[in-house]
Amino acid sequence: MEESKLRELLNSLSIEEKIGQLIQLSGEFFSAKDISVGPQKKLGITKDAVELCGSVLNVVGAKETHRIQDAYLKGKKHPIPLIFMSDIVYGFRTIYPIPLGLGATWNPDLIQKAYRNTAEEAYASGNQVTFAPMVDLARDARWGRSLESTGEDPYLNSRFAASMVKGLQEDLPKYGLVSCVKHFAAYGAVESGREYNATDMSENRLRQYYLPSYKAAVDAGAKMVMSSFNTLNGVPVTGNKWLLKDILRKEWNFDGVIISDYAAIAELVAHGFAKDNQEASKLALEATVDIDMKSPCYANELKPLVTEGKLDESKIDNAVWRVLKLKNDLGLFEDPYRGSSEELEKKLIMTPEKRELAKKVSTEAMVLLKNENNMLPLDKNKKVALIGPYENEHELLGLWAVHGDRKATVTIEDGFKKYLNSDNLFTSKGTDILRNKSIFRSMGLNSEQIDHVVSSKEIEEKNNEDAIETARKADIIVFAAGEHTIESGEAGSRGNLTLPDNQLELLDKLSKLNKPIILICISGRPLILTDVEPKVSAIIEAWFPGTEGGNALADIIFGKSNPSGRLSMSFPYAVGQLPIYYSQFSTGRSVKTSTHSSRFMSKYIDIPNDPLYSFGYGLSYSKVKYSNLRLSSKELEMTDNLIASIDVTNMSDRNTTEVVQMYIQDKFASVVQPVKSLKGFERVTLNPNETKTVNFEINKKMLSFYGLDNKLTVEPGEFNIFIGPNSDVEDFATFNLK
Repeated sequence: MEESKLRELLNSLSIEEKIGQLIQLSGEFFSAKDISVGPQKKLGITKDAVELCGSVLNVVGAKETHRIQDAYLKGKKHPIPLIFMSDIVYGFRTIYPIPLGLGATWNPDLIQKAYRNTAEEAYASGNQVTFAPMVDLARDARWGRSLESTGEDPYLNSRFAASMVKGLQEDLPKYGLVSCVKHFAAYGAVESGREYNATDMSENRLRQYYLPSYKAAVDAGAKMVMSSFNTLNGVPVTGNKWLLKDILRKEWNFDGVIISDYAAIAELVAHGFAKDNQEASKLALEATVDIDMKSPCYANELKPLVTEGKLDESKIDNAVWRVLKLKNDLGLFEDPYRGSSEELEKKLIMTPEKRELAKKVSTEAMVLLKNENNMLPLDKNKKVALIGPYENEHELLGLWAVHGDRKATVTIEDGFKKYLNSDNLFTSKGTDILRNKSIFRSMGLNSEQIDHVVSSKEIEEKNNEDAIETARKADIIVFAAGEHTIESGEAGSRGNLTLPDNQLELLDKLSKLNKPIILICISGRPLILTDVEPKVSAIIEAWFPGTEGGNALADIIFGKSNPSGRLSMSFPYAVGQLPIYYSQFSTGRSVKTSTHSSRFMSKYIDIPNDPLYSFGYGLSYSKVKYSNLRLSSKELEMTDNLIASIDVTNMSDRNTTEVVQMYIQDKFASVVQPVKSLKGFERVTLNPNETKTVNFEINKKMLSFYGLDNKLTVEPGEFNIFIGPNSDVEDFATFNLK
């Protein structure tokens, strides 16, 4: 539709029709025969508001979206198509590893391809908007939504934010999905790692570390942004004019749609920020929140605000314009279905090519954390006992794979059977994933439901015995363990980050057999593996690995693939360290540099300062040597650049991919800077015994930081450059910025 015609449409709408465009309802409003006694009554809105609402949440499938769209448009004075939005976070039907695993690939180009495939599947199924990517910086593993983050570093997160947005929107307007970036802003820094909690930080810290990934997503062209649940420095984000209007819209020039998170406008009252839903509606709209997701606020309160003279209707017009423009950009006025069909679903969803890409992503996401005495890869002639609750479990997708097909998931046992025959592979579940009934109760399960997922005491004892007997037959034990799906993701905050007690007990029994144990760890976050590590010979962090997880794991364990994953989030030594991240500030009494007596330093008296496994860490089956770090110049002019180079050599007889990482330290600045900050990385493929030179270009933009005035600045001075395999690299070269 031409823009002039779109303006005419806007001007022709009644106030009720306009408000309808700003309301988002979930699928049950369009499936119940009598919504007045169900969802409509529960939400407390009128039937007219339902009939005029502008968008639908989490309805998928070409058949169902066609049905709802047809019924909605029928008989309308102004037939404005619905827009279908969904939580499609790391795959639609073909599921990739969780985003924390995607971050561990350090391969934004590959992830862009994965998100393009995701967009194609969802498009065929009738969806137009996805609530992804989540680009929140996550430094506290207690937070369940660490699962959805690509990690703890602003630079790495920014690279992935841009690639995900580009992948989703690559084929707009016809085939792609609109990317809704979330959760703006600083949601990953909630106090105590507890979901929906408050965030409090200086503006300098916000701009330096937490805002860059959102900015990268907006710069990549994201058409929608979701406001976060949290308060920021005492002001709930959904009513925060400074954050949404002044920074996002004015400073960053974002002219797309802002949508609230689920019921977040109504929750302005619960926060103690608004006295009632009417004031909440006014505050949110004045902060330029365009769409009210699943609350009664806009539906019931915007018209009274206008008629009572408390709100200028032009603010509603501005919001409606942004919504109409998005629908027009998607071509919905010409084709309300955007070409989706059941035939197209069969053609585009879970194709062999898409599954192959999912396996590649899953393989690159897995991180080899330990490999004592080169226990891995396994010899296919050895007898292997695959034991543990995840040995033949289809639940490898994680909590936020809302539309994934669990039945289509390749299990770990499925993958192992491609390498081992029945004479060499023995399997046993051994124990349930989780036996803590109180956790299931806290998630709303009743006793009958819990009994379906938690075995009786008698069965548990038998499973344990079977596992021990199975392990006795084998040369090597592979223990497939990990979190339960419900233990991570939204509302999955945890205070105890170890493996479940029942799994630890079984592992302890297995370790007494004195056989090598390979631990496969399935999780949605970094776990505390401090007590587990001494009991096993090797550890693979597999995350929730997705549809092709079993195949990817088997390829790594039996040596077809050489691990290349590197951690994008530190694994803490103990919960008491949290939040923990590599790019911390030095203190006046640093353990590494202070001359004070050992007690009076910045440290714990009972645990180390350092994590168990640091940011950027990961092993492969090859030994790679770093040598000859050098700079093209010892001085850098503000208008120039210099080249930092290092030689990397594959010291083994197999091909390998090394993630070469560059960190910079600003030694002295008017605002203290971290001991190291990631500023570049490169994935380098090396043939056996091959040496390659890796070059990084350094310029003044790379050396900028937010100063005392909270504006980007660059200061002359001395800088150290570190290049190596992870954030623990110590060798450095120094240059001066003039």
